[in-house]
Amino acid sequence: MPNVWCQGNAVEVGEFYSAVLPQTSATTTMTYPTEGLLDFQRDFAGQALVVDVSVSGYQIRLINAGNEFRPTPAISFILTMDPLMFDGGEDEARSRTKSIWEAFVDGGQVRMELGEYPFSKLYGWVEDRFGVNWQLMLSDPAGERRPPVIPQLLFTGPTAQAQQAIDLYTGLLADSSIGMVMPHQDAAAGIMFAEFNLSGQWFSAMDGGTDHDFTFSPGLSLEVSCADQEEIDRLWEVLSSVPEAEQCGWVEDRFGVSWQIVPENMGELMAHPGAFSRMLEMKKLIIAEL
Repeated sequence: MPNVWCQGNAVEVGEFYSAVLPQTSATTTMTYPTEGLLDFQRDFAGQALVVDVSVSGYQIRLINAGNEFRPTPAISFILTMDPLMFDGGEDEARSRTKSIWEAFVDGGQVRMELGEYPFSKLYGWVEDRFGVNWQLMLSDPAGERRPPVIPQLLFTGPTAQAQQAIDLYTGLLADSSIGMVMPHQDAAAGIMFAEFNLSGQWFSAMDGGTDHDFTFSPGLSLEVSCADQEEIDRLWEVLSSVPEAEQCGWVEDRFGVSWQIVPENMGELMAHPGAFSRMLEMKKLIIAEL
């Protein structure tokens, strides 16, 4: 599940997406405790900690926190507008795409103008007012069906890394596979576009080269729910590459992507007295100690 770091405004962000995106709702699923918080967290006592957003059934988690991190375009959300979703077909899908675009552009930043491209009749890339990047795309009903939201990883820098990352992630997580891979004409430039599936969930990746002034950030991380401590240990061992970035189940891999490796019953564990305080002292989460 992708997690978006929000600057104390997760409830506002969830309400915005609920109002703008089709078939979308937002629910506060975890609150900060009133005791045991660190100094920089005390203003959040009793407030929302986690807001879960469902976009046509796709789950995005909003973390209510401080100003430490912001999302970057290195991870964006491809929002596929399928004409089959709407009673009015393509005309309604176009209309809804344009209305979402206008809402995201308001206070946001256009990265690629909304218009017709060789790969889509209607496409645009925009960073919304909260710093989250979206790629709006009118899909072809005759093509292979995809979920309404697909996270895309953009690898920047002088060395192509997308294929290495895809191989690592699909080899690490069960029931994963690699789909279409479209290389750049210059093979050294890596992948122009690729699709892969992690445990039943679609992702996309591409190599962006050096023409970017951003890379991955904890502002948008990927959360993996693990069945037991053995699975947490296995994933942690492979993904841990930056020890100084490890805290409360967060880990940064060799490509700079941030992951949260957590027990699948995290909500239940956090209900234990003092569990939140104990979690703050951990790097890798130890279920027996929560």
